[in-house]
Parts: sequence; C-alpha cells; structure tokens
Amino acid sequence: MQMGSFVYHTLFIDGITYLCATDNALDTITPSAFLKNVSDTFLRNPLMSQEHFSPSNAVAADFQQVLGKYMMKYNKNQDDSSISTLRSQVTDVKNIMSQNIDEILESENRLDIFTDRTNDLQTTAKESQKTRKILRRIIWWKHFRKIIILTVLLPQPLCPLLRLRAQTVESDH
Repeated sequence: MQMGSFVYHTLFIDGITYLCATDNALDTITPSAFLKNVSDTFLRNPLMSQEHFSPSNAVAADFQQVLGKYMMKYNKNQDDSSISTLRSQVTDVKNIMSQNIDEILESENRLDIFTDRTNDLQTTAKESQKTRKILRRIIWWKHFRKIIILTVLLPQPLCPLLRLRAQTVESDH
C-alpha cells in the first residue's frame, strides 16, 4: 500500500502483523525478504512459545537490536546493488565511448590515407600535364625542323631541274 512517498509492506503470520515502510515502489522483493527474516527471528524467540505473550521491555530492546541489524543488512544490500548498477552503467558508457573514439581514430586514419592518395593523384596529374606539354613542344620542334629542312634543302636540288625544264619549255616555243 502506498501513502505519500512511502510504500508500506505487510506480512501476517500466526496473528502477528509485520510492517515495513520503503521509499522504493519498484522493489517488492527486498521488503518481503526483510519481513520474512524478521518474522522467522521473532517466532524463534523462546518467549513466543508462551500462550499469552506480552513483550517486556527487555525483549523489545533485544528485538530492536535485531531489527536494526536486519535494516542495516537490507539497506546495505540495496545500496550495494544500486552502486553496482551504477558502476556497471559507467563501465558500459566507458566501453561505448572507447569504441566511438577507436572508430573516430580509424576514420581519421582512413581520411588521412584518402587525402594522401588525392594529393598524390593531383601531383601525378600536374606532372603528366607538364610532361604532355613538353612532349608536344618536342614533337612540334621536330616537325618544325623537318619543315625547315625540307624548305631549305629540297628546293636547291629541285632548282636545277626546274631551270632545265623551264629552258626546254622556252626552246620549244
């Protein structure tokens, strides 16, 4: 039963009602185990075998110590489970962050390799453009030299033949 910010758990055994209050509505196992341990301990008390039990102050004081120990035990277990849950979550987050960092580093390495290859391709392209220009110039000069050589050398041997032909044509007229 919930009232305010507390949840009350009860256990009724042999006409005795055991009651505990918790501030965690989601956990029902821990309070049930606590109440079961308290009831077992209380029922094992030799004074409980009397037909009409009326707890004396001595029994109440002794049982307060027992209750205190059980409360410490169950609260500590709950705190330990909360701490272990938090530690587990922190470990999971750290592992995920490490994986993400590793993936980022791998991506950066691949990007560096890609950048290096791109730079190499650009350098190769520039060098091949220069090489093509040089080859074009060399080919152009070779052709130009051939033309110069042909224009300079060819007309001289042909010139006497042309003169002879011109003279024969004139004599025929």
